[in-house]
Amino acid sequence: MYAYHVVTERPMQVGQQIIFDEVNHNGVYQRVCDKMEIVKDIYSHPENYNAEKLEHHTSVALRELALEEVRKKKYSNYPSRMACLYVSKTFEEADNWAKFFAKIGRPTYHIVKLQIEGNCFIGDAAKCFEGQIEREENLRLAELYWKNETNDTDKPPVFEMLVDGKITVVEIEKEINENI
Repeated sequence: MYAYHVVTERPMQVGQQIIFDEVNHNGVYQRVCDKMEIVKDIYSHPENYNAEKLEHHTSVALRELALEEVRKKKYSNYPSRMACLYVSKTFEEADNWAKFFAKIGRPTYHIVKLQIEGNCFIGDAAKCFEGQIEREENLRLAELYWKNETNDTDKPPVFEMLVDGKITVVEIEKEINENI
């Protein structure tokens, strides 16, 4: 399978290989691990917290941990969001993401074409929720994400493709410059 990736953290090269599996994780994993103590405290003492005032990365950790728990229990064939690469199915989708990243000031280097030997899940990023203080609510929302049913809102889906396994850069499709 082939997909496209907007390279934002450090440049990639043709032939470069990336492995995502139970041992090799992405940056989301580390950011979640950094918040484990506060997540445990939130779930042990929810009365001490206000969901609207949670720090962003704490809210993300609550969400990602719930997503991972539901994935492991019910959707284990899908890639973990903490051990995957976020890619696009088409070059056009990747190009739109590249423009968005450049617009918000995120360092953006190029769009690469990848060969993927692994699992894939195409979901709706609009279903990525703000982590809540209530664990059961996070699990309920995580189930909705992985079920991947049609939205019941007027908002169009924002497709995100998660891939894991052995990923190889086969081509640099587009160099990104300041004038994107």
